[in-house]
Amino acid sequence: MIELSDLEEMFENIQSNTGWDMNKPMLWGYFFTDPSREKLQEAAAVLENAGYRFVDLYVPELEDDEDEYFFLHMEREEAHSPQTLNERNMQLYAFAEKHELDSYDGMDVGPIQP
Repeated sequence: MIELSDLEEMFENIQSNTGWDMNKPMLWGYFFTDPSREKLQEAAAVLENAGYRFVDLYVPELEDDEDEYFFLHMEREEAHSPQTLNERNMQLYAFAEKHELDSYDGMDVGPIQP
């Protein structure tokens, strides 16, 4: 589980190493995993109804001994502080549990491209 202290450190690193204004809306990517493509497709539809955009559903590069699983990548334009991102993460952990997904695997962020 991603801790608030991890998010505070992430925001500090972004502020120190990029020119991004984290007070403005950014493009946030959110990731889920499960061995069932169908469960992730159903989850994607629910998330789309909640204002997220579907980006991709794919099998990551796996080691030879790993069982196949899928990544769901959704995105949303929104502004966050470490505290509000922590709240969003808690919501998405609960979403993954409610929909019996293997995991909410975290997020990434970048500037919104025109």
